[in-house]
Amino acid sequence: MHSMLLERLQERNLARAKESLNLLSPDEAVAALREFPATEHVLAFRLLDKQFAIEVFELLSEDEQVNLLEAMTSSEAADVLAELDLDDQARLVDEAPAAVAKRLLAALSAADRARVGTLLSYPADSAGRIANPHYLAVRPHVTAREALATIRNSHLDAEDLGTVFVIDVDRRYLGLVSVVELVKAPESQQVADLARLPDIAVATTEDAETAARLPQRHDLTAVPVVDSERRMVGIIHTDDAIRVLEEGTSEDLARTGGSEPLSRPYLLATPFHLARKRAVWLLLLGVAAVLTVNVLAVFEETLEAVVALALFFPLLIDTGGNSGSQAATVVIRAMSVGEVRLRDFVKVVWREAQVGLMLGLMLGAIALPVIWTFFGLEFAVIVASSLALICLWASFVGGMLPMVAKRVGIDPAVVSAPLITTLVDATGLIIYFLIAMSVLGL
Repeated sequence: MHSMLLERLQERNLARAKESLNLLSPDEAVAALREFPATEHVLAFRLLDKQFAIEVFELLSEDEQVNLLEAMTSSEAADVLAELDLDDQARLVDEAPAAVAKRLLAALSAADRARVGTLLSYPADSAGRIANPHYLAVRPHVTAREALATIRNSHLDAEDLGTVFVIDVDRRYLGLVSVVELVKAPESQQVADLARLPDIAVATTEDAETAARLPQRHDLTAVPVVDSERRMVGIIHTDDAIRVLEEGTSEDLARTGGSEPLSRPYLLATPFHLARKRAVWLLLLGVAAVLTVNVLAVFEETLEAVVALALFFPLLIDTGGNSGSQAATVVIRAMSVGEVRLRDFVKVVWREAQVGLMLGLMLGAIALPVIWTFFGLEFAVIVASSLALICLWASFVGGMLPMVAKRVGIDPAVVSAPLITTLVDATGLIIYFLIAMSVLGL
């Protein structure tokens, strides 16, 4: 199917190509566009019916959207941008190279350009950046009948009308009420009596991921975003919240695996792009691994005296790394879903230390008789004791570092499993050698 479409595009049989393209579903159209060369990619998009083109555009990655807008004429870009939500317009302008961003801003209406400028003035990854300024608000003295009349006469999109926000004369947020609640309420009842959740508003400077969890937590279609004086500046829709959370999850997964997140779909990324996203992490982990080499150099004489100690390096290193990775993964996940906050630092570290000690004692108890049988009691005691202490230490580090990173303003996923594993390798060997020297009298 896609090859036939491409052939029609290359032959400039545009009427047949247009007919075939517009029979596809949005997902099928995106898949087709991604298989076309750059020239045919833009040409195919131009052949899509206007509303269908917007649906397809919204399914593309940010890189693809920016590249497509860059290839369009100013009037074409203006038509596409005019159909997007304001927060999406701001996101594209922010992601685009400077020259392209200037062109995109010029394609916007003067009013939208000013609003986009306001959104971009908020910190990156903040609630203000994703706030949609189009929302329906009423004063507290308005009755349910009057509020419903306001909804009927509104020019906002249907998705902007599911929740009505209550504000005072200075636009300060007082609460919200759903359309369903308005329909069920007596017509003469004032909105002030129906308003609820006056405390769920998020500040413009609050972390976008934190704000994005609120719609689901409170079962809402949108949550209000307010400035420092609690004046409403916009709302965060459920769909925007889902997009933010998906992007955050993708970033965390990439960094947990020791890589930077991709800015485009995997199959569209060149090998160079993939390598560039991983190179910095490999270099960082390589530098951290030097610590392990230095530890071995410090204890070189001990290792020469008892060469058999080297036999247990893989067991101890892997166990410590795995234990630390488990702790870090669990804590990062708990932080990302709001189960753990910075004030829980002591609880988390103490809990992980207990878990690490339990796991270490279990592994030590299993290893003790096996190593005793083949290497003697002294080696069995050394390895079993090392396993217990290394697991304790690794779990402590794995639970502590993500919270420390969050406290100093670093993404907790940066202190990911590979980094913790590398750090625990070196410190675990120090524990092992110190125990060995003590038991063996070296």
